Amino acid sequence: MQNNIAAIVLGAGKGTRMKSDLPKVMMPVDGKPMIRHILNMLQEAGVEKVVTVIAPDGDLVKKEVAPSPTCVQEKQLGTGHAVLSARSELIGFKGDVLVIFGDQPLYTPETVRRLVQKRREGYAVVCLGFRPADAARYGRLVMDGNNLKRIVEYKDASEEELAINFCNSGMMCFDGETMFDILDTISNENAAGEYYLTDAVEVALQKGLKCSAVECPVEEASAANTREELALLEELLKKRKAEKGK
Repeated sequence: MQNNIAAIVLGAGKGTRMKSDLPKVMMPVDGKPMIRHILNMLQEAGVEKVVTVIAPDGDLVKKEVAPSPTCVQEKQLGTGHAVLSARSELIGFKGDVLVIFGDQPLYTPETVRRLVQKRREGYAVVCLGFRPADAARYGRLVMDGNNLKRIVEYKDASEEELAINFCNSGMMCFDGETMFDILDTISNENAAGEYYLTDAVEVALQKGLKCSAVECPVEEASAANTREELALLEELLKKRKAEKGK
């Protein structure tokens, strides 16, 4: 696979729910900040350029990701807005652009390559899905064959949609040529007044573009919002290292 892949890592979250002053992505897992695991994985997957979106007080994250560039999300106006904050670093970029949350350190290079491969089959947006034992409150990926028809949030899902167990992990891959046009069209007309990245699918389809999804193992989609979830990530990572060492 030729490269020409960039990635935007969303790293502006605070560690409040972790009861820590550290930015969330700087919380350690297996001896390294979460974001360091992600950067190492992206490098291994052949990603050429990584831009990290940080908070205005994100100096620790900026230092950790250097010499890769960072962009500041001045106000937390949603995930779609966070990605738009990276525009200045990707003007004119024509390849594939991954968007990855900085609190999900278990993704593998193989998963990234499959996501990019699917994107190159002619899709404007490809989401990464997983099938948890309990779909709980995750957003559902509504498919029609290979085509992703929409992402429906748990609170908006019908009974029929709640029965779907193909869930949104958060990671996405965009066509760099249409990405910012799609993101510029996302509206913030919702209860929170935020620009949601997941709305990119609906916008892309309205523009006559195609969307799809690929599946990853459940453990890869694990994220950490609490100390308990952080401990689980640590456990999963150590287990993976032990299996590799066999």
